[in-house]
Amino acid sequence: MKQKNSKIIKLLALLIAGSSLVGCYNKEEFKHIIQDGYDKARAKTKVKGDFCYYLGVLRFPYTDEPVLETDIRWDIWNKRKLSRSLPLFAEIGLLSRQSVEGQAGLYHYDLTDLGREYLHEYIDNRFKRTRYHNEFCYGPIVVERVTDVTKNEYTRAQGYSYNKVNLEVDFDYHVIEVPDWVINNKEKLNSIYPQSDVMLPNESYSHTIKFYVGKDDKLYQDNLSYFQFKP
Repeated sequence: MKQKNSKIIKLLALLIAGSSLVGCYNKEEFKHIIQDGYDKARAKTKVKGDFCYYLGVLRFPYTDEPVLETDIRWDIWNKRKLSRSLPLFAEIGLLSRQSVEGQAGLYHYDLTDLGREYLHEYIDNRFKRTRYHNEFCYGPIVVERVTDVTKNEYTRAQGYSYNKVNLEVDFDYHVIEVPDWVINNKEKLNSIYPQSDVMLPNESYSHTIKFYVGKDDKLYQDNLSYFQFKP
């Protein structure tokens, strides 16, 4: 599953003794660090949950745009994403859809009240033309337990450019506040977004996060943010 995050988040200034053993790491402390990371990332981005279905670049209300011979490759990719995502969420009820008069196969789309509740938009100003990325998000993660911590060391003697250490932390979690539009449309969502199955309530899932031990002997982590799936 792809995770969306553009910044390295410093989670904890935890000193690691050179002779530390994996068994010495406090699993309960890692559980709180991971949960806090997801909670803070969600609060910062203002997403409804930790699992997001990416629509594409657009602004609502939106009218279908056919692919043109003059389109650059990125515009073609974006229009193809929208041609798959928008009809799906209109069928589910997060978008309204109306035919464009006199233009067969083209539609007007806008957000419904339900869609506004779950929409997340982030703006990318790195290009000449501002891009408005839109996605529907659900399901905050609740960390249940850390099951394992594995220490990996890489040295110059092994052929690496510098000595480095990371910790792979395995944990179990469940998802809360899963809305009906997700539960009742599992097959449709999985069909358009095949990277991951819909997360259901009352189910337990597993994931691994990698922490990096910096040259200052502090732990860093750059992947504690929401999961993003593309059509």
